[in-house]
Amino acid sequence: MIPKDLRYTEEHEWIKVENGEATIGITEHASQELGEIVFAELPEVGTQFDKMAEFGSVESVKTVSSLYLPVSGEISAINEDISEQPETINNAPYSEGWLVRVKLSDEKEVEDLMTQEQYESFLEKIV
Repeated sequence: MIPKDLRYTEEHEWIKVENGEATIGITEHASQELGEIVFAELPEVGTQFDKMAEFGSVESVKTVSSLYLPVSGEISAINEDISEQPETINNAPYSEGWLVRVKLSDEKEVEDLMTQEQYESFLEKIV
């Protein structure tokens, strides 16, 4: 089930904005396509990124996949639990499996991202 209260990218990241801060992770579709995730490389808190810049990667038993930040901003937190239990990304991609939190540079950038309905349509075209 794809949550309705999130926005999505064509690279399969999701974003949830609350009070000028965004929580970002990868979608269930992405986690299933990757297979068992064994490692996540995440940036340091305080690092600035432009919209759609590569901010890290996830490694699975199959491949390494780059992560792209859906919005511009500064990393305000990383999910420390992911380094100890990367499989959390597979098991709970929309909750405990979040990757980073970002202080948004421009909240309007979120409007450019896909809604749940648009993301579902996008998935139907690529699957």
